[in-house]
Formats: sequence, structure tokens, C-alpha cells
Amino acid sequence: MCRDVGRKTQELIDANRGGLAETAVSLASATRVGLITGFFVPRGDVAAPETDGPVGTALLAAVLSACGVPARIAVDTPCADAVRSAVRATGEDVAVDEIVPGDDGAIEAQAKVWRQEGLSHVVAIERCGLSADGRPRNMRGVDVSPWTLPLDSLFEGGDWEKLAVGDGGNEIGMGKLPPGLIARHVPNGAEIACVTSCDHLVVAGVSNWGAYGLMAALAVLRPDWQPTIAKFLTAECDLAVTQAIVREAGAVDGVTALREATVDGFGPEIHGPLVDRLGRIAWGEGAD
Repeated sequence: MCRDVGRKTQELIDANRGGLAETAVSLASATRVGLITGFFVPRGDVAAPETDGPVGTALLAAVLSACGVPARIAVDTPCADAVRSAVRATGEDVAVDEIVPGDDGAIEAQAKVWRQEGLSHVVAIERCGLSADGRPRNMRGVDVSPWTLPLDSLFEGGDWEKLAVGDGGNEIGMGKLPPGLIARHVPNGAEIACVTSCDHLVVAGVSNWGAYGLMAALAVLRPDWQPTIAKFLTAECDLAVTQAIVREAGAVDGVTALREATVDGFGPEIHGPLVDRLGRIAWGEGAD
């Protein structure tokens, strides 16, 4: 799942070798987890949350919750319905903390709640983060701040372990990569590179894949969690949750901007076999 799918991110992946293992080892010791996701797509006549992010986040949160680690997801209003739909589709009772734009103190208030809850870890998955000029930008270099609250401050708002998953260079956590790397290799990299760092980073080909890779690695690290994780780590679960957020929340593919159950331009014929391979790893059967 850590491979370039056409975004010129191979150098980012290479620079972060070992990041998946380190992230999984950290998450395996979690006692209470907050997750952050949601990437809004404003393009032409389209204005909707994208399919990458909420699906993997909801399934990872469902796994943690089912394994006895309380989990909750924070998202701002433009992407909140997609996250709620994804959570419902998993069948697990995971709280969704919606942060409403327009309230200057809303992010700090949410951080206070998370600190009071005693979160041990926070995981940002496919969440557009702040670039060097203080604005969140999509892969085209477009400023998406009208639809994107700076949840970087929530991510950094406690002494919890800070974990992140991204696939393009503009997501929360990518500031951990060597300075200038994103600018040198990714189109529009100098403008879009997120400056928010983290303790442990996963650079995946697709961010949902990064979440699934963490699930498989957790099954290896925590054999007692193996049956529970494997139940969620299937092509059927991935597709069902993706279909739910398209149908119920109008989510779109972030690459094509089409309202269909694809992620980053790839359909179930690409995602399905990869998820099932990770599922076999979760069962201890190896990758092949």
C-alpha cells in the first residue's frame, strides 16, 4: 500500500521507509484514540467531501472500538455527513465530533474535550493541512480554506502521540518529511506542502490504504485483535462503506470529482484485491 500511484510521491515514500511499522507499534499501545479526517472537493459545479479518508478512518476507528480501545472522530461540517455515513456503515458505535465553522473557539474547545478524555493517540488520515503560507491547499494548489478549518491545531492540541496518514504531501503530518522534499518532487509541491509535523507518519499510495495497512500491522502486533480486525479488513467492507458515503452524503472521488464509489480514480477492481491481501496478512497467511 506504500507505492506511488501516479502523483510523483515515490521519493516521499522512500524517505519515510519504516514509517508504517513505527506508526503501528505506537498505535498498538493506545488506550483511547481520536481521529481527524475530511477533505473537501470544490471543483466547477462540484462541492462535496471526497471518498478517500472517511472510509479508512471509519474502519480503523471501528476496529479500535471493537478491540476495546475507545475511538472518536473529529471533522468539520463540510465533511461531517460523509464521516457519519461511514461510521454507520461499519456498524460500530463511534462518536463523531463535528466542528462548526464560524466559532473561533470551537477547535480549542474540542481539544479541551479530548484532553479531558485522556486520549493517548490522535491519528490524522487524509486531512488537508496548512501550507507554508498558512492556508490549506489541494493538489492543484487551490486554497480550500473556505471549506477547511485548521484542524492542525486540534491535532497538535494535546500531549498525545501524533500519528498521520497521507498520500500527496498536503496532508496533516507531512511536515515530518525532510524540508523541501515535497517541493522538489510533487507537482505544486512548494505551494501545497503541509508544514504540520507528527511523531509517526505513513505515506501511502491512497490514504485509505494507509489506514488498512495500519489495521493489518495491528493484527500482526496484537494477535488477540486478529479475528476482530480481519472481520473489517475485507474488500466487501471497503466497498460497502464507500458506497454508503456516496449514496447518503454525496461524496465524490477526489481525482475525478465524480459521485461514484471510486477512490482516487480507482474502482473496486483495484482496491478490492489490495484490501483482501492485507486481510490475509491480518489472518497471518502472508501477502500472497
